[in-house]
Amino acid sequence: MNWTWKETSCSIFIVIMVFSTMFVLTEAYDALDPNGNVTVKWDIMSWTPDGYVAVVTITNFQAFRHFESPGWSLGWTWAKKEIIWSIMGSQTTEQGDCSKFKGNIPHCCKKSLTIVDLLPGTPYNQQIANCCKGGVLSSWMQDPANAVASFQLSVGSAGTSRKTVTLPKNFTLKAPGTAYTCGPAKIVEPTKFLSADRRRVTLALRTWIVTCTYS
Repeated sequence: MNWTWKETSCSIFIVIMVFSTMFVLTEAYDALDPNGNVTVKWDIMSWTPDGYVAVVTITNFQAFRHFESPGWSLGWTWAKKEIIWSIMGSQTTEQGDCSKFKGNIPHCCKKSLTIVDLLPGTPYNQQIANCCKGGVLSSWMQDPANAVASFQLSVGSAGTSRKTVTLPKNFTLKAPGTAYTCGPAKIVEPTKFLSADRRRVTLALRTWIVTCTYS
């Protein structure tokens, strides 16, 4: 069979496209850990006059992939005009324009923001449990005790009840040399907390989770 130049070029193009597609699919699929993910959980612990106090927990449920130094960074966009009055266990990378506030200046006024972990050696009055590891996280399979990071934030200009609070959106999770894709926040059953003496159970006022997968 005699092939024309145009037919030959077309065949080569199709072969290249097929191999390119196979390469992309191979890169997007993690055969070693097909069900691994990183979960971001928000637990609202108390209401304030203009918002709430929440504990945010990042858990690396991946089997093998660690978060190496300089560690994770978590971002989102507020749904309304929320601000962060204060934060413990982490910090935002930028404060934003807080010029309309006088006296008590918020920690962050940006609508779209990025959170990073604090470094080891941070003063105790700025820490909470599972913070201050410089963003380094182990995988859940290899070291579950060090696969969790947490921080606490006081959010203002927000809803002050289960019916009026609005979930943040456009979550992003980044790590050195690794990209993740995050889904939308989903409201789930409130987290249960067991007291130190294991005799009393309390509930978060509202809980939502975000699931991020390696991409």
